Amino acid sequence: MGLSSPTHAEGSATDASSDRRPSDVDASDRGSSAEGLRRSMGARHLVMIAMGGVIGSGLFVSSGYTIATAGPLGAVIAFLVGAVVVYLVMACLGELAVAFPVSGAFHIYAARTIGPATGFATAWLYWLCWAVALGSEFTAAGLLMQRWFPDVDVWIWCFIFAAVLFTLNAISSRVFGESEFWFALIKVAAVVGLILLGGAALLGFHPLAQGDYPSLTENFTTSQGLFPNGFTGVFVTCLAVFYAFSGSELIGVAAGETEDPGKNIPKAMRTTVIRLMIFFVGAILVIAATIPYEKVSVDESPFVTVFSMLGIPFAADIMNFVIITALLSAGNCGLFSCARMLFSLADEGHAPKAFRKLTKRGIPMVALCVSMLGGLASLISSVVAPATVYLVLVSVAGFATVGVWMSIVASHFVYRRTFVRNGGDLSSLPYRAPLFPLVPILAFGLCVVSLVGIAFDPNQVAALLFGIPFVGACYAVFYFKYGRRRRLPQAVEGKASVGS
Repeated sequence: MGLSSPTHAEGSATDASSDRRPSDVDASDRGSSAEGLRRSMGARHLVMIAMGGVIGSGLFVSSGYTIATAGPLGAVIAFLVGAVVVYLVMACLGELAVAFPVSGAFHIYAARTIGPATGFATAWLYWLCWAVALGSEFTAAGLLMQRWFPDVDVWIWCFIFAAVLFTLNAISSRVFGESEFWFALIKVAAVVGLILLGGAALLGFHPLAQGDYPSLTENFTTSQGLFPNGFTGVFVTCLAVFYAFSGSELIGVAAGETEDPGKNIPKAMRTTVIRLMIFFVGAILVIAATIPYEKVSVDESPFVTVFSMLGIPFAADIMNFVIITALLSAGNCGLFSCARMLFSLADEGHAPKAFRKLTKRGIPMVALCVSMLGGLASLISSVVAPATVYLVLVSVAGFATVGVWMSIVASHFVYRRTFVRNGGDLSSLPYRAPLFPLVPILAFGLCVVSLVGIAFDPNQVAALLFGIPFVGACYAVFYFKYGRRRRLPQAVEGKASVGS
């Protein structure tokens, strides 16, 4: 027999604790019962949630750092590597999300395959990543609003944005999904516009541009060669690029609130990966070919620079609006993710039971409120703390992203091997990742390489100095408080085959 999934787990799979776990509740019950999160999102919402979580400051702003450090060709290579890693991670995530279609599912994958301590550490690492990011998203959006309203204090905009996003998340998961669809649509339109207009200009069509405009490959050959800072420039930017792709895994967080997960999750995975490869690599290719690498400013969005070079009227104002939308979209996804992670932890008995309480619309309101408080606390720290502390928080967020990806692919590796060892029939799986075990092994290895690379970058090494002890502390807290008494039997007993 194969591994059992939360959809088909039997009552005998419970442990001595009286805490209810997602594995004890049939998926259909969760979709219809007022006591469970509602399955109200389709593939369209999943794709835009993932796109909204990914397309943010990492592409609109931090891409300038990548080009300046790795050079034009190096930046394109770094983003190609990032796109490959995202594909590998998403392939693993697709199989796990269909097998375990529960909300906030990352730590559940690890808990049921590797062990509950790893699941515990994964969940708190991911929650911390988004909780810290919330404050920075609100702060950045408030600062950008001062372009149009210089007399309004930043903190006022921060609270306005926080209230709007909290309301969108508090109504229902479908309202969240619908709002994120339109948030993400604006960003996608900006990226598509950059690729089409910038690409046409590089081919010679730029009627509004002033002065000489670079040709398609002109900026790729620099005075220092193809890699002006050496190939190590590509190596050390891997973590920054991976962080730019972070958010694609949000499909797994929303799995428990998805209609027909066996059909919609794989469909959303494929669509998201294809679009991300086109959008990210295409945008970086246009930016790197348009702006000389030594003139890329980390203080100005490369998107603003390219649209300004094209001679598009009001380019700065247009992109300012788009970037604010991007920040709010990322904050919207982050708040959703934080709340579902706390709910899922409480459902496992690894967080206060209050986080399990749901509204009549199936919203984990207590978890949502606590996550918002975490975001506001990090907002305060990002405003009053020195710039070095803020950079440390950002680098730790990148470390957390890669750590979660490593947990996902490791969970998939263990899950598939255990499934086959227990006599499971691979043809019975609604979705399975290709080229096993190459896909999870390669993804894990590339993630490790990115973490090794930042050890050579003084601007990012703080991620290791703070991230590794944090993970160690999570394991220590788990073993001190819970010991080994909450091991989850589904990963080894295999009482039923995986279903959708």
